[in-house]
Formats: sequence, C-alpha cells, structure tokens
Amino acid sequence: MFKAKTYLQYFYSLAFVCTMFLSSVYISIIGTLFLPFSFLVRYKYINFYSVLNLWVLKHLCHIDYRVEGTENIPENEACIIFSKHQSALETMMVQRTFPPLTFVVKRELIWIPFFGWGLRSINPIAINRKAGRKAILQIIEQGIDRLKKGIFIVIFPEGTRSKPGTKLPYKKGGAILASKSGHRVIPVAHTAGEFWPKGFFSRQTGTIVMSIGPVIETKDRKAEDIMNEAESWIEAKMKEISTVPGYPKTANK
Repeated sequence: MFKAKTYLQYFYSLAFVCTMFLSSVYISIIGTLFLPFSFLVRYKYINFYSVLNLWVLKHLCHIDYRVEGTENIPENEACIIFSKHQSALETMMVQRTFPPLTFVVKRELIWIPFFGWGLRSINPIAINRKAGRKAILQIIEQGIDRLKKGIFIVIFPEGTRSKPGTKLPYKKGGAILASKSGHRVIPVAHTAGEFWPKGFFSRQTGTIVMSIGPVIETKDRKAEDIMNEAESWIEAKMKEISTVPGYPKTANK
C-alpha cells in the first residue's frame, strides 16, 4: 500500500511537471503576440501560467495554499515584497495574491527557452549576481523605474532557494532599493518548500501557508535597519508556521 501511494505521488508529480513545461511553451509562444501591448495586458496573460498550474497542483497533486494577512497589502501603492524563497511555488502564489508585479532575478533565467520569454514579458530586473556594486545599481535604477509605474517588485533576500527548515544570510540589495526609493516593504513567509522541496522531484500533499506581514516603513531609514526588521518578522513567522523541527538551521548553498 505504501509503495503504491509513493508511485502515485511520483506519477502525479510527473504529470504536474509536464503541465508546467507544456504550459510554459504554449503561453510563451502565444505571449510574443502580446509584446506590443501594455505591461498590464501582458501581465494578465502571462499570469494565466500561475492560475493553471496552481489549479493542477491542487486537483492533481492535492497541494493547496492558504494566504494570511492580505489586509496588509496597500491599495494604490506599489511596494517591494521581501519573500522567503524555497521553491518555484511561491513565485506563482505571489502572482495570484498581489497586484501586478515583477521579480528581481539572475539574468541566466531570461536565457532559458520559453520560460525566459515569458519572464521577459513582465519586465524583470535581471542582474548579474557576480557584478557586485553594479548589480546593486541595476536594482536601484530599474527598481525605481518599475515602482514609479505602479509595479510591485518581488525580491528574495536570501538570493537563492533554501531547503525547508534552514535559512541563508539575508542580502541588503532590496533594502537599499527600499531606502533609496522610499517605497514600503511587505515581508512574506511561507511553507512552500515543505511541499515542493529543493532538489526533490516528488511533491507532498497538504496545504501551504503563506503569511503576509505588516508593511515596513522605509523613508529616512538605513538599508540595514530595513533589512533587519524584515528578516526578524519573516524568520519569527517561519518559526510559527514551519512544521520542520528545530527551525532554523544554517543552510548550505
């Protein structure tokens, strides 16, 4: 019985991965037709990728998600989202939860066939993570441009995915943008990695918790202070919602 259940999990996981791939190909190819249109039109089309795959995830793999704290999302004000990063699921969940947004990503992602084409459609801030100060300047310049246009920006302060139950050092690039721009920060904690762990193929059934914290004021504040406040909230909330014993542990990259 146990083996049969395990095989089914792998089968459903495989089917979900196939859906993600095929939908990425289809949506990206058709999405090229939307390039002449405005960001909002392109975003609404590309967002169908998240709608479809989260629906398949729920009904095929029996993984759902619950969002707490939506009342903390300001109306008519673009903000910078600092999110925990454990899997690809949270990238879809934030798209379904927040107003139109884009991401700060490593530039290699936009070179990926199909997926990268779709990503380009939402005007990501694609940086060379090895560029040091130049990368920070890119985040500031392009980030302020997106925020002025009313586009939310998602930043993963840890820089890369961490395994469930662990944390990586938080980087200050997003906090510098927040300090320079004066736009407020929204911290986000979630348990997506406990259902789709980094480095694992099979998904675990259950309900992901995504928690949105109170906005963090940034005007006339140092980047370090902003980052410390965001990290404190995110990690305290992770201790509360994570089911991994002994959270947090130091993660190895």
